[in-house]
Amino acid sequence: MEKLMEISDSLLVAAAPPIAGLRFRGFRGEVDYPRMVAVVRDSLEADGQEWAVSEEDTARDYRYLENCDPYTDMIFAEVAGEVAGYGRCWHEQLLDQTRIYSFFAHLRPAWREMGIRRAMLRYLEQRLGDIATDHPDDGAKLYQCWVAHGEKHWEALLQREGYTAVRYGYQMVRPNLEDIPDLPLPPGLELRPADLSQWRQIWEAVQEAFRDHWGARPQSENNLVEWQAQPTFNPALWQVAWDGDEVAGGVLTFIDHRENEEYGRLRGYTETIFTRRPWRRRGLAHALIARSLQVQKEQGMTESALGVDAENLSGALNIYKSMGFQVIKRAATYRKAIR
Repeated sequence: MEKLMEISDSLLVAAAPPIAGLRFRGFRGEVDYPRMVAVVRDSLEADGQEWAVSEEDTARDYRYLENCDPYTDMIFAEVAGEVAGYGRCWHEQLLDQTRIYSFFAHLRPAWREMGIRRAMLRYLEQRLGDIATDHPDDGAKLYQCWVAHGEKHWEALLQREGYTAVRYGYQMVRPNLEDIPDLPLPPGLELRPADLSQWRQIWEAVQEAFRDHWGARPQSENNLVEWQAQPTFNPALWQVAWDGDEVAGGVLTFIDHRENEEYGRLRGYTETIFTRRPWRRRGLAHALIARSLQVQKEQGMTESALGVDAENLSGALNIYKSMGFQVIKRAATYRKAIR
C-alpha cells in the first residue's frame, strides 16, 4: 500500500532547493508517526528543547485534529528516501474574530541551511493562503507560528520571511518545594475533590476565565474529549475552590512522569491557574498555588514549573514570582498578514 502511495503523494514545491535526492511528499498515515518522532528527537538537543515525544503521543494528537486534514495539510521532505523533516498547517478563528492560519516545519539539524525549511514554509503558506481565500473577510487574517527558547534557526527563518514577534511567554520554575506558604482560602470558599460529574463544569469554568486573555479561542466538544485523553490528566491532583455549587477558581495540577524519567528530574506542573471574575482580587490564586505546590511535594516532586503570558493583564507574572517561581526560558508568537 505504501509503495502505491509513493507514486501518487509527491508534492510540487516551487521553492525547492537543488539538492540531490530531495523530494517532497504528503502524509501516508500512521506509518509516518515513527518518522515524525525521529525528526523531533533529532532536533531536541540542537534546539535546546525538553520534550518527551512518542508514537503514542503523536497518534493521540492526530486523532483529535481540528480544521486540519493531514493528507492535504502536511508536507514531508525526504533525502535519498529518508525523512529529513515535516510540517503541518491548520486554521481557526479566535474569539476576537481574528482568523489565524498556523503552521510549523520541523527539520533535522544536518539538513538546515540548505533551503529545505524555507521551501516547506512557503509551501505551507501557500496552502493556508488557498484556504483563507474561501473564508469570509470578517476579521484580520494572519499567519502564525511559535518559536520556543533555543529555536534559533526557525526564528531566523521566520524573521527573514517577514514575520514579527507579537507576543512573548515565559516558562517559569520553582527550583524547590520548600518553604511553601500556608495561605487560607478567602472566606466562604472550600476545596473539594473533583469527580467525574464535575469535570465538564470545571472545564467550562476554565474557558470562561480565559475568554478575555490574548489569543483566546472557542473550545469544542472534541477539545474536552482530547483533554481527558491526555496521559497527564489526573483530577486527583487538582485544587478547585467552590463557592456553593459555583467553581470560583482552580489549579489543574499535573505530573508528566515520562518527561521526568526522560530528563532525570522530579517536576510537577502548577498549570491552568484560573480565577473567575467574581472571585478575583481576593487572594484565591495565591492560596490555590500554595496548595498545588504542597500536593506536588506530597507526590515526591522536588520542583514545579508553569507557563505564563508575559503581558497577562491579571498580573499573573508577579503572582508567580511572589510564590517562588523564576523565569528560565522565553518563547515567542510570530505573525504575518496574509496578502
